Amino acid sequence: MTTTNTRPRLRRRTFLALFALAALLIAGIVSYAASSSPDGLDSATLRGCQTATVDGVEELTGNCIAQHATDHAMASSPLAGYSVRGIGLTNGIAGVIGVLVTLAVAGGLFWLIASRRSRSAGSGTDGGR
Repeated sequence: MTTTNTRPRLRRRTFLALFALAALLIAGIVSYAASSSPDGLDSATLRGCQTATVDGVEELTGNCIAQHATDHAMASSPLAGYSVRGIGLTNGIAGVIGVLVTLAVAGGLFWLIASRRSRSAGSGTDGGR
């Protein structure tokens, strides 16, 4: 007894479009629900210190690893701190931009790899393997 699969297959483009839409929705909407509390690494580096405001600037008092921390090279970039140019409540926009850049880079790399493979398959070579 043979059975046929009557369930329609999801086409690749439809799947990729739904995947991109879900990623954009998560980045753009769910990111606003993310905690504003420090993550585990930040919490661990702040153990033993207290934050004090001196002349309008936050300083760490006590003894902790975070006292020796400096800003990284990308701290002044437009998307640093999960926001757009440091403007509050723009983390969703920053998330959407991040997803778009990631999808563009990944899609470009996949396209490059696929086109290279199809060219080597069409020429009858095994690509040096």
